Amino acid sequence: MTIRALILATSLGLAALSPVVHASQAPAAASSDMAMLTDGEVRKIDPAAGKITIKHGPIQHMDMPGMTMVFTAKDKALLDKVKVGDKIRFMVSHEDGKMLVTDIQPAS
Repeated sequence: MTIRALILATSLGLAALSPVVHASQAPAAASSDMAMLTDGEVRKIDPAAGKITIKHGPIQHMDMPGMTMVFTAKDKALLDKVKVGDKIRFMVSHEDGKMLVTDIQPAS
């Protein structure tokens, strides 16, 4: 086999594996997002102010222990998805000096 044929065969083999590599990396990104979700329970909702009180477990990505606290919803429409007493998983970020809830999902 010539060097040229060997290079061509190797290139074709790597090209064929490329979708497999990308597919195996995609779930890791999704699972890291899931790892950043925090378990909580809705205690109070103030739709007019866009605020939600959540009793939550540790927020790992912010190194915060579990407690009950008031968060601002980044989008007030998120508050329409829940009611007091709901068990949830939520994403929180720190922006402009506020703790913002950016995603709310029902706990499974």
